[in-house]
Amino acid sequence: MRAIGIVLAGGNSSRMKELSNKRAVAAMPIAGGYRSIDFVLSNMSNSHIQKVAVFTQYNAKSLNEHLNSSKWWDFGRKQGGLYVFTPTTTPENSYWYRGTADAIAQNLDFLKSSHEPYVVIASGDGVYKMDYAKVLEYHIAKKADITIVTSTVDERDDPSRFGVINTDADGRVTDFEEKPITTDGRQVSTGIYIIRRRQLIELIEKAAEEERHDFVTDILIRYKNVKKIYAYKMDTYWSNIASVDSYYNTNMDFLKKDVRDYFFRQYPDIYSKVEDLPPVKYNLGSNVKNSLVSSGCIINGSVENSILFKKVYVGNNCTIKNSIILNDVYIGDNTHIENCIVESRDTIRANTSYVGENGQIKIVIEKNERYAL
Repeated sequence: MRAIGIVLAGGNSSRMKELSNKRAVAAMPIAGGYRSIDFVLSNMSNSHIQKVAVFTQYNAKSLNEHLNSSKWWDFGRKQGGLYVFTPTTTPENSYWYRGTADAIAQNLDFLKSSHEPYVVIASGDGVYKMDYAKVLEYHIAKKADITIVTSTVDERDDPSRFGVINTDADGRVTDFEEKPITTDGRQVSTGIYIIRRRQLIELIEKAAEEERHDFVTDILIRYKNVKKIYAYKMDTYWSNIASVDSYYNTNMDFLKKDVRDYFFRQYPDIYSKVEDLPPVKYNLGSNVKNSLVSSGCIINGSVENSILFKKVYVGNNCTIKNSIILNDVYIGDNTHIENCIVESRDTIRANTSYVGENGQIKIVIEKNERYAL
């Protein structure tokens, strides 16, 4: 594909509450054994984009560790590769990334040293499958300056979290409102854009000169009546995980057979960093229904409609329902967990109960330290 990739994975989301205290949103675990950023990297690899840059900043430790080898997504090649850019102080600049446009501006040499004519920009917090080559074909056919990939959100999601877009009959963007207070629109930006590389350099340089730092408000919205901006409508599964409810709902979607088959049994595949862990051990007395249980787990109790990530221990006579248990959690005997997200590396004491009530998802973070000296 005649394009390079840029993954914007440096932001934080207050809507994630305590879940983003430990990690970047793009590093959030998904579907038992994946991270959010795996989906965009797999899409770029499957679209034959050979050169990809990931911009990280907030709480980037676990994300950088996850990206320490490019081989998992097949970017370990003689040409191209996977590049991770974190904010760097220089004699000319001592700022962290002040926005998405500023992140690109501080790494403009990456764009200038590349030779591919197009750039695919995508956020690291989307769960979807996409062939970016088809979007590029649409972009060229429309003779667009910028193409935005859009999706229609359903009733359970809040469109005011996104940029709401209106288009004419030809697909050209006529209105773009970022995170409106109220809206009746359901067509939203997915944070995926295609633009010619030279034009992107020009727009970013101009924004930097004017001290404008956000790609959406200072480029897309500002130029919507000047540049030809088109919308490419995605009609397959897409979800943004940058809120507690959407993160919970996205993971729970993987308990549905059609969603699971779409991502993991249909070509192309989703790739991730692989850990050598033993298979799940189901001991006498365990009972598991409609759940995803990852490698390294040991189950002694009852698990129903839940997702258990790697290395989770479930004690005797435990009941886990409609919950997400993140990596490396120890759950003591006789514990009841329902409608919860349990943070990674927690130790849940025996004979305790955590229940999310009134449709609210409860985030469980125990303050005790299992690995304390």
